Amino acid sequence: MPDFSRLALLVSDAPLAQEAADKGFREIADWVPLSEAEAVVVLGGDGFMLQTLHAMLDSERIIPAYGLNLGTVGFLMNRNRNPETLIKRIGKAKLHHIAPLRMRARTQDGETHTFCAINEVSLLRETRQTAKLEVTVDDKVRIPELVCDGVLLATPAGSTAYNLSADGPILPLDSNLLALTPISPFRPRRWHGAILPDRSRVSLRVLEEHKRPVSVVADQRELRDVAQVDLEIARDSQLTLLFDPGHALDERIVAEQFVV
Repeated sequence: MPDFSRLALLVSDAPLAQEAADKGFREIADWVPLSEAEAVVVLGGDGFMLQTLHAMLDSERIIPAYGLNLGTVGFLMNRNRNPETLIKRIGKAKLHHIAPLRMRARTQDGETHTFCAINEVSLLRETRQTAKLEVTVDDKVRIPELVCDGVLLATPAGSTAYNLSADGPILPLDSNLLALTPISPFRPRRWHGAILPDRSRVSLRVLEEHKRPVSVVADQRELRDVAQVDLEIARDSQLTLLFDPGHALDERIVAEQFVV
């Protein structure tokens, strides 16, 4: 079980999160700055948790994060309860490790950008014309021309987000798989996507890039007019989330498949 003596508190700007912090959470512990903490408590929703995790990836100082849902869905968060029980709950929490995707994107003007994505990386058409993409997996061209609104590659942690909305599969957290899912595919008409080992390297090249411009979004970061996107798991940037027993992310992923 985790035993953290130095905890930081991060609170979303959302009124609900600020109100909860003022009504008990700020007073229950001797919080330390994030730079000195062994773990961080995150008050807010999934978006704020993703923002926090990305900030840690950018700073290259990664510590476990325990989220309390004061947002809408709260898939990455624990249920908000009495502030007085928080420290005890953290002591009983289960650790779940997730590895993000690393995206290297080259734009039409030749610039290269590198971002990480915890949920998914999605390519989307920028205009009314469909996108045309070449899909390569492990240096082998699998689809010479995918005509679509876009395509995404999702991690297990992100498989219940945009990927599920695009009719992609839900992946168990410990499956070591990735979901490659088309968005409104036109041709090949019968291609519904692929489930890949997470050791796979995926490259998506934009065909007719000037006529049919495409943007790429890595979680909350967007880059426009891309020419090629290369994706693989960033095993050197593993993240750790803390969940209450019975509310772990792998259980929530299983439960999501029985929602009717």
